[in-house]
Amino acid sequence: MEYLVRFQVDVPAGTLDAEIERRRDAEAAAAADLATQGHIARIWAVPGDSPILGLYRADDRAQLDAMLQGLPLYDWMRITVTPLSPHPNDPARAATGRLPEPRLTLVYRLEAALGEPLDLGEVAAGHRRIVALTGGTFAGPDIRGVLVPGASADWQVGLEDGTALGDIRYTLRTDGGDLLYVRSRSVRHGSAEVLARLGRGEDVDPGEYVFRAATEIETAAPGLDWLNKGVFVTVGGRRPKEVVYETYLAG
Repeated sequence: MEYLVRFQVDVPAGTLDAEIERRRDAEAAAAADLATQGHIARIWAVPGDSPILGLYRADDRAQLDAMLQGLPLYDWMRITVTPLSPHPNDPARAATGRLPEPRLTLVYRLEAALGEPLDLGEVAAGHRRIVALTGGTFAGPDIRGVLVPGASADWQVGLEDGTALGDIRYTLRTDGGDLLYVRSRSVRHGSAEVLARLGRGEDVDPGEYVFRAATEIETAAPGLDWLNKGVFVTVGGRRPKEVVYETYLAG
């Protein structure tokens, strides 16, 4: 759902400038994080007026309230929330017949240690390697836990141009003891120079190459059944001794 949120910030009298600056910096960082997760679509200032307007996206009002209460300036704010719904005369849809735009919501970030690759060599599909995920932790807004070693690896194929095609399968255990089976079909590609640096084990900025995956998640946990029905997109980053996966729900 979408919500129009109106903020009025009232700084308490006598607050030190350093405290105001600290909170405003923290507020900017929190807003950027919510935007990355797909919860903040737009923010506007009202000319000649102090209120701020924000277009927020959340599954329900409870999730929105939790996000707002987590803002560093929350206890200085007067907030008005207006739920929004689609209008049949919305020109953006009426003119193009467009379907609703998908949005991405972060489910978790996994940081996993890598074992020594098992190099099978050249096979029909390309250069086959099996890279074990030997441990790690994951955390997101609603779930967190650890990676289960011995049940997690990337069955990877390297192409002649350096592109890596991954068949990544791993098992996660939540803090509540529930097991998640995750499978991602990934592609990692970039310029020859960047891929050569990755191949040498250098620490390369993930913004210099593309590492994306289509992901499926299975679980028998009743409270996490929504994972079985989700469509997920994963963004990856390769480090010298570990890999990072950020998995998003497409909604």
